[in-house]
Amino acid sequence: MKFKLSKSFFQSVFILGVWLSIPVVTLSAATGDALFVRGTEAYRSADFIGAAKAFRDLAEKEPSVGALQNLGNAEWQRGRTGPAILAWEQALWLDPAVGPVRNNLIYARSRAQIEAPALSWYETASTWLSIRDWTWMSTLSLWFVAGMWTMPAVLRRAKADWHQALAVVGLTFFLLTLPAHLGIYTRSRIGFVLLPNVSLRLTPTQEAQEVIRVGAGDPARLERVRGNYCYLRFSQTAGWVESSEFGLICPR
Repeated sequence: MKFKLSKSFFQSVFILGVWLSIPVVTLSAATGDALFVRGTEAYRSADFIGAAKAFRDLAEKEPSVGALQNLGNAEWQRGRTGPAILAWEQALWLDPAVGPVRNNLIYARSRAQIEAPALSWYETASTWLSIRDWTWMSTLSLWFVAGMWTMPAVLRRAKADWHQALAVVGLTFFLLTLPAHLGIYTRSRIGFVLLPNVSLRLTPTQEAQEVIRVGAGDPARLERVRGNYCYLRFSQTAGWVESSEFGLICPR
């Protein structure tokens, strides 16, 4: 026996699916708004522990510049330099054009006498725009090149010199975005020590010999992970620390 499904059946299923998804979206937005309000009210009442918890929950749920900036402010008021610097750096990771966050980092590093991460030229170039902007530039330029090469054939017209010239311009833009993407990838391995006086060990064990102690907010590059330890390279030394004592700049 064969059943024939009508068009109205599929329309009903579609409408039902949309209707069922609305409460989920609304609930998610309402939860985010509630966390933001809770964090703001706690911060205004000088409850910086409660503010940090609310903004951290919000940043983990919905990473945004505002949530991370406020989280950094609350952690700084608590005297937690490492988490504050990490939160502000993560905010700049999402949008490098936020001036107040950059000013907070300059002030915090000046007060705590902490150096900023040393960046290569392509990593510096990657900070000129947000990751989303670099992605759009590379995608649109590549599609523009493809369009200039294929559109004349689709329209059944002869390929003119200006088609090739524009294709070269688009290809140039695309190639210029590649160093920035490389910089984004290598910068994603940069992180910051979260706690003060963290032991840098020779081997990834609790009984390992201590090389040196590093301070909260010190920048390092993650090279590899083994168990509960990660191998970090600082500007002048390298060693193992517990993973819970280190946070990456790229929000997870």
